[in-house]
Amino acid sequence: MRSPKLIAALALAAGLIAPMAVAALPAAASSMASFCQVELYDIDNLNVDERDGKDELRFLVGGNLFPNNGYYNMRNGDDGDPADFGFPSTVVSDTGSVSFDLREVTPPAVGRGDSLGTATVSGSSVCAPLAVGASTTVVDYVDGTDETFYSYRVELEVTGL
Repeated sequence: MRSPKLIAALALAAGLIAPMAVAALPAAASSMASFCQVELYDIDNLNVDERDGKDELRFLVGGNLFPNNGYYNMRNGDDGDPADFGFPSTVVSDTGSVSFDLREVTPPAVGRGDSLGTATVSGSSVCAPLAVGASTTVVDYVDGTDETFYSYRVELEVTGL
């Protein structure tokens, strides 16, 4: 059984704490990000001109290969999702930059493969203007003619930390 004094004290404490917590939210929401989480959001194959009609792909991000074990096949018009590549992500400072290096591997020996190009996020122009918790996307194109013509649209999501 609870005493009326204890219930009154708890109600008073809750009444005092809640307004202070609500008042603190706008200040935290408006603080600018010093770091940002950068994640693969989407990749679209615009063109691949291989004999077998596909590219076997991985991303090299921050020294790590994604997907961790293996690769992801993409044919003309295919749409790849973060899960297809093992959710590649990294953190960038508001003054640094980060690259998602798209690489083609040659099975069955799946290693680092050959770089097709990079999608890059600049911390000073993309991360620094973001508030903590805010996000934006960066679209970059990776294309070239290494052996055959290829073209990919890579979209990265950047979230202020």
